[in-house]
Amino acid sequence: MTDTSISVPRAVEIVKRENCFQGFYKLDKVHLRHELFAGGMGREISRELFVRHDAVCVLPYDPQRDEVVLIEQFRVGAMGKVDNPWLIEMVAGLIDKDEQPEEVAHREADEEAGLTFAALWPMTRYFPSPGGSDEFVHLFLGRCISEGAGGLHGLEEEGEDIRVRVWSFEDALQAVRDGRICNAATIIGLQWLALNRDEVRGMWK
Repeated sequence: MTDTSISVPRAVEIVKRENCFQGFYKLDKVHLRHELFAGGMGREISRELFVRHDAVCVLPYDPQRDEVVLIEQFRVGAMGKVDNPWLIEMVAGLIDKDEQPEEVAHREADEEAGLTFAALWPMTRYFPSPGGSDEFVHLFLGRCISEGAGGLHGLEEEGEDIRVRVWSFEDALQAVRDGRICNAATIIGLQWLALNRDEVRGMWK
């Protein structure tokens, strides 16, 4: 039941925006007021905002063999939080040029895994941490041939050291269940495939 006495807030007033750090990423401090659910504008608040490029993540999937291709690489943010900071992930990259998300998916598949996609299936888009970052993630399923995939990949000039492995879909899903896969995009992608796998295999077979 909808409570019609509560307004739907839309208005945001930016009072001031300061740049605190500028590198490959940047950090801004935003002073703002926003409309309240009860109506009217709230008091001025300040929030630090991690500003970064939007990202593309793609789960390579072979519908004939019912296999996914996942990558492993070192992640500095995982140090001290888990026993092994070499995380199991999907192919991913940042939209850092004037390009479409689909172009990034194809480019990163080649660079990170030596794969070519015959088709892309948009899964979803989401904010991984909107309380402090403006990053927006585009998630795709990529149709590939998994036979022969593997080895070491990545761009040396970008410091990438990537190992590629082929997983049965069930083994990958079990790795989500037991916590071996612990990054959001890969969990979301594999869960999406679990929900839509019959339809995908029917369309892509």
